[in-house]
Amino acid sequence: MKLHIIEGNTQKLDGGAMFGNAPKALWTRWVTPDDLNRINMACRCLLMTTDSGQHILFETGIGNFFEPKLKDRYGVQESEHKLLEGLSHLGLGPDDIDMVVLSHLHFDHAGGLLSSFEEDISLHLLFKHARIVVGREQWLHALSPHSRDKASYLPILHEKLIEQDQLLLVDSRNQHLILPGLSFSFSHGHTPGLMLAEIEVEQGVIVFTSDLVPGQHWVHLPICMGYDRFPELIIDEKQALYERLLKQYDNVNLFFTHDDQLACAQLIQDDNGRYGINKAACHQANALFEQD
Repeated sequence: MKLHIIEGNTQKLDGGAMFGNAPKALWTRWVTPDDLNRINMACRCLLMTTDSGQHILFETGIGNFFEPKLKDRYGVQESEHKLLEGLSHLGLGPDDIDMVVLSHLHFDHAGGLLSSFEEDISLHLLFKHARIVVGREQWLHALSPHSRDKASYLPILHEKLIEQDQLLLVDSRNQHLILPGLSFSFSHGHTPGLMLAEIEVEQGVIVFTSDLVPGQHWVHLPICMGYDRFPELIIDEKQALYERLLKQYDNVNLFFTHDDQLACAQLIQDDNGRYGINKAACHQANALFEQD
């Protein structure tokens, strides 16, 4: 298979919200906020092209569907749909995508399924030939979310997915039917039923960690987001995931959707049992992907 990193639209989000109960004196050692206390956030996607020619897209980013007022509120930076531009550079359009795998349905991960905002024109679904793969538990939660995360979902997206009959709901019973070498595990600390994709490659495994580990700074077990539903559960889930992966594979690579500096890095554990990334081997992680 071939793997491509595709950058979607970027955001600026409040640094305090992104680092939860970590004090600002700590997280500002890692990132520099702007005058509004916002930090730069990627919404990164991953494209897999199989040997048989299937194009499978992991997430769609935030896209460009917001009206101007909400676009400003959520710090979306670009005026165009960056994911579509990235696909175009590879000679692809949305109609060429055979499958879209969504870790969950929060708008910064699934919003790119929708067309760009245009005054007086209704939004419509892109990727009309693709199966949209979502965890079953996450789908049910998204249809009736808790008030804490209700604003993160897009009812119009759910309606259109039902109308277009493109959904493929996944749980432990049918996940093996999607594609050989692709498996899923599930997390509940950020949102119920978040789905992590594990892609087996010759060099080991690439794990699309989504909002369980949104970037390199969140690899450290205690670092969580204020957006997480259950922070203590996030910590337990990260530890269990790391332990399993490091036992199962010689080379574990974490794919970060929100890190504005680093797309992928090798997971390591030091002599003190602390988890982190192998910064000296970032070029090896990047070598897993096609360079455009």
